[in-house]
Amino acid sequence: MTSPFWIALQFLSSLPISLPGMPQPRALGRSLLYYPLVGLLFGVLLWGLNALLAGTPSLLHAALLLTAWVLLSGGLHLDGLADSADAWLGGFGDRERTLTIMKDPRSGPIAVVALVLVLLLKFCALLALIEQQHSVALLIVPLIGRSALLGVFLTTPYVRAGGLGQALADHLPRKAGWWVLGLSALACVLLAGVAGLWSLGLATAGFVWLRQVMMRRLGGTTGDTAGALLELLEVGVLVGLALI
Repeated sequence: MTSPFWIALQFLSSLPISLPGMPQPRALGRSLLYYPLVGLLFGVLLWGLNALLAGTPSLLHAALLLTAWVLLSGGLHLDGLADSADAWLGGFGDRERTLTIMKDPRSGPIAVVALVLVLLLKFCALLALIEQQHSVALLIVPLIGRSALLGVFLTTPYVRAGGLGQALADHLPRKAGWWVLGLSALACVLLAGVAGLWSLGLATAGFVWLRQVMMRRLGGTTGDTAGALLELLEVGVLVGLALI
């Protein structure tokens, strides 16, 4: 059976991972336990790139880091953010209309605006963190973002029947999932100290608010809203770290 870690890495990244076939539902559910580890791997790669770029003009440095960050995930979560932005505006508060719009592959003006604003804020926060030499943020923010995906599947109903997301939700080992979340939080504190605690506080507040928004509109989550959650938490924590 394919390792759940490799399933998680193939799904969450654009790295050249080739699995022998479609994973079994049980392995898909267990792969969620490795999402934080994939986030930490992303963080290590970004931290290493940041070190290699030392001495590069700050604007170019930040732009290259952001480009690598987006390419690592293949824009997967940005796509979810774009679909969610369109659906939230165009859904007019209606659950079924919102879900229908999220399935439409086309992007409207609000999706473009949301993507531009999130990427602009990430770029500016990265620039500030580079100038502050606060590189530990690169380790913990991807970890927090992908831990949030595990968190949303642990706490929030999945509202689209069938497909990958349903398999993830149905076969997630919940007790082990809470242990993984706890270890991920501990890792943030050990890596970043007070900044790690600050980041966890920001991420928790953002998670609770965004989950409430999803529950009010949809009664749960979808793959798109989970991706939007990750992107919004990442940018929120980056901006928060840049301000302290």
